[in-house]
Formats: sequence, C-alpha cells, structure tokens
Amino acid sequence: MRKLMATVFNYSLDGLLADEGTDFWKFCFDLPENREPDDAAHLDFLQSAYAHLMGRTAYESIAGAMTTSTDHPFADILNAGRKVVFSRTLKTADWANTTIAAGDTTEEIDKLRLGGDGHIVVWGGVGLWRSLMRLDLIDELQLSMFPYVAGEGTRLFDGVPKSHQLDLVSSTASSNGIVYLRYRRHR
Repeated sequence: MRKLMATVFNYSLDGLLADEGTDFWKFCFDLPENREPDDAAHLDFLQSAYAHLMGRTAYESIAGAMTTSTDHPFADILNAGRKVVFSRTLKTADWANTTIAAGDTTEEIDKLRLGGDGHIVVWGGVGLWRSLMRLDLIDELQLSMFPYVAGEGTRLFDGVPKSHQLDLVSSTASSNGIVYLRYRRHR
C-alpha cells in the first residue's frame, strides 16, 4: 500500500506558514534552497512519487508556475507526473496528467493507495492538509523548518486533532539553518 506523505515548505519556528506578501515569505524565497532547489535526494523523492496531490488553490498556483517556468527544477517532474487535484468546484484541469477528485476524500485516497508500493506526495494547500490530518490519512509529514519567528501567517495545525503522536524518522540541517524534519504517524 502506498504511503501518503505531506510536504510542508516554509514553516517558521513559531508554527506559521509563509503567507505570500509577508516578511517571512520574502525571507524564505531569498534563500537559495527555495530559489533554486537542487537537493538530489529531494528531487528523486518527487520524481519517484506515484502521484502528486493538491487542493484547488495549490493546484492553480503550482500549475501556473510550473508550466511557465520550465527551467525550475520541479517543472519536468511535475509537468510529466501524475497529479490529482481535490476540489468540489473545479470542473476541468488543463495541466497535463491531472485528474480531479471530487468524491469522498477517504475513498479517493484509498483508491490511490492501492495497487503498489511507493509514495504519494501531498503538496497542500492548508485546507487539504488539515482535511487529511483530521481524517488521519497522512502517513508521514515532512516539514522544512526555517530559522525565523514569523509572527504572522497561517497556522498549519488549526482545527486538527489535539493529540497526534508522531515518530521522528530523520532531521537534517542546511547551511542556512533550515531544518528538514520527517515524522511518521505513530500507529
């Protein structure tokens, strides 16, 4: 059965996501890890994914960026990869290899998990992450914790279960102080 792995980029020490237009957003995207991501292990992780899941807002943003910035290291991976967008309002998906999942979230995830090993990457957005956490469907959570106290932004874990035990799988730090944390859902 495939694992559902949520990737959370641009996360501050005080538990906030970098919302566009904030000082934290600017800080994150001024760092080379965001401007030109080239970590071979991370690129391989994305390349080897069975599918890439997104909510409607994340899908629209990422699709726009990857289809116009074809020199971005993620562009070839995502443009060719299988994508599933979770939306009850989106009727068509123009990005190649994209299907729309508008049914019951648990049933849609169960269908994607069947049929093999490997992993499914959940890109976000916040609504999708929270929904998957409330349904206890995420197997692993990968956070990029930035050395920054944001003070403003979106709280990732608002409205999710108060008690959620995780097991640390790995932690590594970049030369810029970003700590990459990987947690597995304790079952």
